[in-house]
Amino acid sequence: MNCTVVDDLPATCATAAPARVASHRCRVTAHRAVNARYRYLRLQAEADLAGSTRPGQFYQLRCPQTSALQPFLLRPMSVYGTGPDAGTVEFLYAVAGTGTQALATLAEGQSMEIVGPLGRGFTLDAQARRVLLVARGVGLATMAPLVRQAAQAGVAIDVLLSARSPADAMADELLRGAPAAVHAVFDSDGSSAVDRVEPLLAELLTAGCDAVYTCGSERLALLLRRLLQPHPQVRAEVALEQRMACGMGVCLSCVRPFERKGHVALQRVCREGPVFPLREMLGGWHG
Repeated sequence: MNCTVVDDLPATCATAAPARVASHRCRVTAHRAVNARYRYLRLQAEADLAGSTRPGQFYQLRCPQTSALQPFLLRPMSVYGTGPDAGTVEFLYAVAGTGTQALATLAEGQSMEIVGPLGRGFTLDAQARRVLLVARGVGLATMAPLVRQAAQAGVAIDVLLSARSPADAMADELLRGAPAAVHAVFDSDGSSAVDRVEPLLAELLTAGCDAVYTCGSERLALLLRRLLQPHPQVRAEVALEQRMACGMGVCLSCVRPFERKGHVALQRVCREGPVFPLREMLGGWHG
């Protein structure tokens, strides 16, 4: 078993973190295009990644180097799914910069190294009966394990899915067979504009839910924060996307401010997050 212990993570009052973070040598068992912008990657390790990874957590991926592409830092990537085999972990990613372009060259049967699981995940209360998920773009990959957890617990799910166009929406990839009421909005027809999304979200919140979760859009997260003011009883969490280097809280490259009890507190997205209380989120930060 190729497994090197890196660090201990504390348990959280939210979703419990695994006892160990480790480096895993994985085999690529599936790698394919989902559409023109996104790719699906499935890896197989010897360790029980399915048992130790929680919805909302991420791994650091060591992308391959080619003659034309030589990414240096590991790339943080949210977990899209785990199982059914104990060592299986899945990722859904957009091909954008040097790292993901290099990652896209990996073929089935090749190997790569990942480090994790890292960070704090989502909290799903045992008493929850209905939840609202708001996802945009590749943020849906972060939400997919939470959809699965909620569906398995018998929780009703409402989804607002925002994308550039219907071709990028990927509702099937988000739900993976889970029952949900899906409301899709798009840049291409203007339905994703804040002034058009706001009454829809307000209606969904008024209809009643126990928790709200979001990822992929600061604009939508801040809109939710404002709309939640009349609903203090609703749990609200946001999974943040942030540039980072080490992924374990040492380099401090992913620090951003949050509002806590009237004061600004600096938190590391990789360590104290990537999931945070939505009501503490501050906008306009793009570090």
